[in-house]
Amino acid sequence: MAAAPSSPARSDASARPRAVTFGTVAAALVVPLLVVAGVATSLHTQEIQHEWADRRREACRELPFPTAEYAAGWAGVLLGLAAVAVCLLLARRLRGRYGLRLGETWPGLLAATTVWFSVLAIPMELIQLYVVYSAAASGINLGDGC
Repeated sequence: MAAAPSSPARSDASARPRAVTFGTVAAALVVPLLVVAGVATSLHTQEIQHEWADRRREACRELPFPTAEYAAGWAGVLLGLAAVAVCLLLARRLRGRYGLRLGETWPGLLAATTVWFSVLAIPMELIQLYVVYSAAASGINLGDGC
């Protein structure tokens, strides 16, 4: 009895592990979430700044600079950098474990396309962080009504 010959396509498919797993999909979905969270958190520093300035004018005296604004400024930058780091780790995992490039799977393609928004947003987040520190150093004019 001769063994049935197996087709080459079948042996390749069974030898190569499946690249679209829960881990790769989760990592790919985290990238756009980190991008959006980084931009939203960074822009939230402006709202904190305006609320602080309004409270300061109403009180007609010096108030300490809100530490929440520092936290939001740094969090925006760190979330943007985390999106890039997750994308790079996903690319490394796909290349090392499965021998695939980032764009050869749909999770990798999703992460690769959305990470460019983070690359474009990181300079804006850094500018927002600069604005936080410059606003803290300069303060605001309380006006003549005090």
